[in-house]
Amino acid sequence: MEKLDLKKQLKSVYQASATTVTEVDVPVFHFLMIDGQGDPNSSAEYSAAVEALFTVSYTLKFMIKKSSAAIDYAVMPLEGLWWADDMADFVADRKNQWCWTMMIMQPEFITAEMVADAITAAGKKKNLPALQQLRFENFNEGHCAQILHKGPFSDEGPTIERLHQYIDAHGKLAGKHHEIYLSDIRKAAPENWKTIIRQPMKK
Repeated sequence: MEKLDLKKQLKSVYQASATTVTEVDVPVFHFLMIDGQGDPNSSAEYSAAVEALFTVSYTLKFMIKKSSAAIDYAVMPLEGLWWADDMADFVADRKNQWCWTMMIMQPEFITAEMVADAITAAGKKKNLPALQQLRFENFNEGHCAQILHKGPFSDEGPTIERLHQYIDAHGKLAGKHHEIYLSDIRKAAPENWKTIIRQPMKK
């Protein structure tokens, strides 16, 4: 059975330095996505979105593993795009006003038909209302700067500021604040959490 390690294959995109801001050209990837709004620490909508994304992602993984393709791969990490309709709310950390798109990247051989089958299968096993909001689409992020943050999400401020200072010195901000959650926060201690902080930029 063929085994894929997408994070290893896509090292420049799914690994980052904690000491140096680096620039990267992100290819077009296929994602499962769900949009929402609210504080991720307390929002039921956020929790439901994350559960639906992982449920369908794992359903797809096992569908492919058992199919004639017989390919095994690790489910990719959760990612989030973050912003606010009034960016003052984002800067001021008023999380209840935050907007988000939570998403999980899928291997290039996953099709819309496969996703539809996985959503149907997942819905038969679990009552997941957020499945109705799930979509499958391409995401073209383009040229970005990124850095690795180590520690709890509440301590990201200085890391984000450092990233923005780099971009201000080499271009200008573009697009949405992007986080890639490399750690399983259910198992790892907060001080050991690893999160790639990424920001699209224009030269």
